[in-house]
Amino acid sequence: MKQVYLSALIVVILFLSAGALHAQTDKGTIKGVVTDSLGNKISNANVQIRKQNLKTSTDKQGAFTLAGISTGTQSIRITITGFDALEQKIEVTAGEINLAFVLKEQSEGLNDVIVSASRRPESLAQTPSSVTVLTSKEIGTQSTISPNLANILSYSVPGLGFSTNQTGNSGQTLRGRNVLVLIDGIPQSTPLRAGGRDIRSIDPTVIERVEVIKGATAIYGNGAEGGLINYITKKADQGKSFGGYSQAGITGNLKGDSTVGYRFSQQFYGKTDKFDYIVSGMFEKTGVFRDAKGLVISPEYGLGETRSYNGFAKVGYQITDKQRLQLMYNYFSSRQRSKYLTKEGVYGQSPAIGVYGTRLGEDEGTRFNHNANLQYTNQQIFGKTDLTANLYYQDFYTIYSNVASFFGGGQSAITSTKKGARVNLNTPITLTVQQSLQVNYGLDLMNDKTAQSLTDGRLWVPDMNMVNFAPYLQASTTFFNDLTIKGGLRVENINIDVDDFNTLATGANGAGSIAVQGGKLNYNALVFNAGARYSKFKFFNPFISYAQSFSVFELGRVLRAAKANTLSQLETKPIIVNNYEAGFSSTLGNLNLSAAYYYSTSKLGANLLEVNGTYISQRIPERVYGFEVQADYQVLKSLTIGGNYAQVEGKGDVDNDGNFDGEKDVYLNTTRIPPSKTTVYVKYSGIKNLSIDVNWLRVGNRDRFAKNAAGKYLIGEGPVKAFNLFNVATAYQMTSALRLTLGLENILNKVYYPAISQFYGSNVNYVSGNGRRFNFAVGYAF
Repeated sequence: MKQVYLSALIVVILFLSAGALHAQTDKGTIKGVVTDSLGNKISNANVQIRKQNLKTSTDKQGAFTLAGISTGTQSIRITITGFDALEQKIEVTAGEINLAFVLKEQSEGLNDVIVSASRRPESLAQTPSSVTVLTSKEIGTQSTISPNLANILSYSVPGLGFSTNQTGNSGQTLRGRNVLVLIDGIPQSTPLRAGGRDIRSIDPTVIERVEVIKGATAIYGNGAEGGLINYITKKADQGKSFGGYSQAGITGNLKGDSTVGYRFSQQFYGKTDKFDYIVSGMFEKTGVFRDAKGLVISPEYGLGETRSYNGFAKVGYQITDKQRLQLMYNYFSSRQRSKYLTKEGVYGQSPAIGVYGTRLGEDEGTRFNHNANLQYTNQQIFGKTDLTANLYYQDFYTIYSNVASFFGGGQSAITSTKKGARVNLNTPITLTVQQSLQVNYGLDLMNDKTAQSLTDGRLWVPDMNMVNFAPYLQASTTFFNDLTIKGGLRVENINIDVDDFNTLATGANGAGSIAVQGGKLNYNALVFNAGARYSKFKFFNPFISYAQSFSVFELGRVLRAAKANTLSQLETKPIIVNNYEAGFSSTLGNLNLSAAYYYSTSKLGANLLEVNGTYISQRIPERVYGFEVQADYQVLKSLTIGGNYAQVEGKGDVDNDGNFDGEKDVYLNTTRIPPSKTTVYVKYSGIKNLSIDVNWLRVGNRDRFAKNAAGKYLIGEGPVKAFNLFNVATAYQMTSALRLTLGLENILNKVYYPAISQFYGSNVNYVSGNGRRFNFAVGYAF
């Protein structure tokens, strides 16, 4: 009997085992790859089998594996912020199947991937802050009108002040505060002694895109109270072993003689085995710049009669599929050789102009700006962690025009050398089956040596040697597929050594000179940021954010105006800005709309004042606030209209009572707070091979200040009267290789005065803007 029971038990076990084995083989596995419409791999996408609630996410190569799926018809759902959710029926069979999935971007403008906001690639739709991205195409269109980067950015970036039409960008603030300019993450700004030459520090022919992060940010360190501008240089064309683009053009005014200039650029690029490269050179010589009446525009810091050079090279080596080594170098130089002298105008009545004469002293302009960057990337340095490591070097030297604020007057020059290293790591941490955390962390190390001397050898600002050591941490995660939460911190450790020096004399035999004992300055600060963005609905994609920035106050300006004999007695406290912002983006059919409101505060600001002919900074509590609106609408397939409007205001609390509307409190002057700015554009491509872009820019009024007791306006307090400009850019593709472009600036030839010419309030700075100018070029691709 026992044998019968035992036999029956064996039969039952064998039957159950066979059923279980059949059940196990009745399962399938899906291996998939997720990309966007351009074939770019999408990491961290959520993948789900709806019936069984099986879930996973894609890795850094966009790949995923889901096992244990019941055979038959199943529904797979793939989601990630910035793309339309994909839901697809698939037939699952026993064994393994391989599939490819393509996600559709939610809308133009939200599918861009940026790197500057968090030091890692992320979708614009996941970024809880205001960002403007200029693509290579947009840069090319604006360059057709003017290759001056200050012009290109002022037309394209809401919140950025209007271009000065000069070699410098003083007064061209971002949201009323200083902006940090970078080339591939290398700082171009000189915050220890602001030189105002950072925006125009590279030629647009070598820029792939520009990322503008608006609002205070500490992600790249010192100097970004109003945000940052990151010029990202071009990469090689991976599809060719050898190719290139040649362009030659002429520029000039349509009224007056001696205005014609010329411009040449040449690029070579390609990829051979594991090597890729791009090499570029540019030379431009401008003619005389004239205003709408044909008068020569004052050569003081002017763009007329300049020679500009740009040399660029980037070489990459793909060590393995996951490791890459890349070296970038860029050289930029622009100096003026004018046959004219400045004849003062009458403020508010007639402009300062150029008259024939021999200019004394050195040619004004940037002698050189060298940038080098060695970068190593490893997509899996250990575990799931990515590594990006950089060594960089910048060497900058520029000469300014003659000034007379000290005995004998003279020309000054700023020298600045930066050496730095950055280590950036990114590690995804799985929290739950549905939730992961992206952790971005690293360390910045920089040495900045800056000084300002006179070309005759006298020292105006002594050597300032800054060492900046800053670890940082950023983390972000997405809840419910659509709510992105981001937060982070950065610890600033800054040490500055200042040499002993003597201030410049105000009279003969060293009269008025003060011997100042140098020393060491140390700054330590912890700054935070946090934000959230909800992107489920196309018609309303809101965000909120809070961010701090830390900046060393412009030490050079304090030192050269020192009235005390020791460094410790001078006002050198830093600027910490708190920025609050809320905004949204929307897509309603063919309409794209975005808007943001911001409010920033600082306990100590830097309002520039003129006292007895000397410029000093007013260190008082500040608040700056404003809003921006941007929209575009595709009327037809070949016709798009759009534009933006930005307004900013700022006030200072002079009596430090917490009330910015008291009798002693002041509006911040226009060296900081730009007038309102409106741009409108029309893009038309309805004629075969022809594109036409027309844009209108309006700078509004700003009249906040009265004349002083002497009946004059102090620096930054002159009233700005509104002006309008119309420009057009056209391009005709004659063949697949040959392209003609023609740009016209100020096509109505209107007399106008840039904002800086008006708010300076002086006869010598009252300079009119360009009259009608043309820029014609022929380009050939091979």
